[in-house]
Amino acid sequence: MAGAAGGAVMLPRGVRGAEAHAVAGSGMGSTDTSVPQTPPLEKFVDALPVPGTAIPDPSVYPGADYYEVTMREGRWRFHRDLGPAKVWGYWAANPHDPRKPIGMGYLGPTLDTTIDHPTVVKWRNELPNTTHLFQFVIDEIRQGNPELTPFPPPPYQSQQPFPANVNVWNVVHQHGGYTAPQSDGTPPQSYTSDGIHGEGYTTLDPNRAAPNEQICGYTNHDRSCLLWYHDHAMGMTSLNVYAGLAGLYVIRDPADERLGLPQGEFEIPLVLQDRTFHSDGSLAYTMTQQEGEDTPVVNGKAYPYLAVEPRRYRLRLLNGSNERFWRLRFDTPRDVLPQPQLPFWLIGTDGGLRAPLPMLNFLISPAERYDLLVDFSQLPMGTNVTLTNYNAPVHYPAGVGPEITEIMQFQVTKPLSGADRTRPAAQLRLPQAADVRPEPGTRRRQWVVYQHQLFGTMTFNATPYYAPPEDTVTAGTSEIWEYVNPNHDAHPMHIHLINFQVLDRQPLDAAGYQAAYERWIDGGRRPEDLPVLENFLTGPPIPADPDEARSDKDTFKSYAETVTRVFIPDITPPTDTLAGIPGSGAEYPAWYIHHCHILEHEDDDLMRPWVIVEDDA
Repeated sequence: MAGAAGGAVMLPRGVRGAEAHAVAGSGMGSTDTSVPQTPPLEKFVDALPVPGTAIPDPSVYPGADYYEVTMREGRWRFHRDLGPAKVWGYWAANPHDPRKPIGMGYLGPTLDTTIDHPTVVKWRNELPNTTHLFQFVIDEIRQGNPELTPFPPPPYQSQQPFPANVNVWNVVHQHGGYTAPQSDGTPPQSYTSDGIHGEGYTTLDPNRAAPNEQICGYTNHDRSCLLWYHDHAMGMTSLNVYAGLAGLYVIRDPADERLGLPQGEFEIPLVLQDRTFHSDGSLAYTMTQQEGEDTPVVNGKAYPYLAVEPRRYRLRLLNGSNERFWRLRFDTPRDVLPQPQLPFWLIGTDGGLRAPLPMLNFLISPAERYDLLVDFSQLPMGTNVTLTNYNAPVHYPAGVGPEITEIMQFQVTKPLSGADRTRPAAQLRLPQAADVRPEPGTRRRQWVVYQHQLFGTMTFNATPYYAPPEDTVTAGTSEIWEYVNPNHDAHPMHIHLINFQVLDRQPLDAAGYQAAYERWIDGGRRPEDLPVLENFLTGPPIPADPDEARSDKDTFKSYAETVTRVFIPDITPPTDTLAGIPGSGAEYPAWYIHHCHILEHEDDDLMRPWVIVEDDA
């Protein structure tokens, strides 16, 4: 696990001493030959694939778009010079031709939806259930490897995250959506291809769902934005997503077509991941040995290129990596521009569009989405623009994982297919997130990232996931949540159901706070003895970063040795019936979760439930 508390040097779970250290600029990972390394790959020889778009069937549930999406094992070639790899992916049924399902084998098709028009999905599990692609990790967890198995602090006892007869199970989470709990795809809802169910498994319209299926309803009651869906199985989310189980979910507002943004072939989704490959092209999971993987993969291809026209493009980025933060910029050849990087504009984040912000680089953590407007029109034909990663070691900000520099290339080689009628960024008038500000006396809730020992399990508030929830929120209220991070590592934190805005951050005496917190645990956890956070703050509040200010977010960066505050303006679940399906709306008490989106941390217990109750007044 990453993040020893109290100022110690932090290494991830499974790293053996300092064996796994970065090789600057090589993209080749550790010099320790016991850690698999990707063979040398020629860069920018494979065209960027774009996932296909699933086709809805509106006839099954009147008033909703319906999809059937199946998880299957398949083969996928990540690079021209690699052999095909065994992977997992999502395939959408094609209502126009049942013989031609929509998918790539790796990742999944894009679900393209419309605001406030519901979506219903039948998720079907047809994955192998006897052996995981990365069975060695499952075996080590089951055998109680203390660096992989959740071991909470006293007085709690360790609990296996999956049954003894389960090596593969899955559940799909619509990340960022306004969704009722029974359709949220939380870890206890996991299920196998042979019908074994987790203790929280549920499905809408159960008469239409086989034991290896789950029917979920999504309200799409959001601003237009880029969400995504991914596996969220208890104890093995990291392995399942690494195998390929992720896809994009777009919510569109028809009014956006009048904004002057690039559309169609000029709106490009980019799913950024890092992977390691054996010499035969198969996936190597090395995060039990080192931090992160050694090769960039975009939309399922290593070091791809995209041929572009000299015009404006909209790039919609998702950081789909398990652990890696990326600090990204667009590098150009010398003498092409007055500066070595191509400027661009940030026009949206997790929860939708925002005021355009000119930028030269940005830091994106796992699960965050950045919506960019990039203008290639001033570049000479034949110019190559390289998407570059720099100053973002994994784990961020001071890890020792493999360094990745070049990611993909944009090649200005296509002639203009027609006039660019989009608006320059400086002229855009985009819908913005509401300017929400907490009222005096707004309820504050603290979440402390706590690690009992080096390489050990991390938890919120020194409490394991399976312990009964201790945090109850009244529906319709607003709250400020304070995330206290005494670690040397940053954590991307994701809260299910709601959008929020980052208020501020404040530096923390991490060692002092950690010591006081240890004394509180050792003293019996009496509420009146809980360390007072204000006594350990070492500087004034720092406003939200410019790229997250006045932006709706569902994931944020909890920086090292820092308190981060987010404001949630209205905590209310969707209670209305969806598409006429009985029991599809939220009922009280409504259970949700929040967690670190470093997937290995989530699996190892940095995740807690919270509960919404109805106001009795």
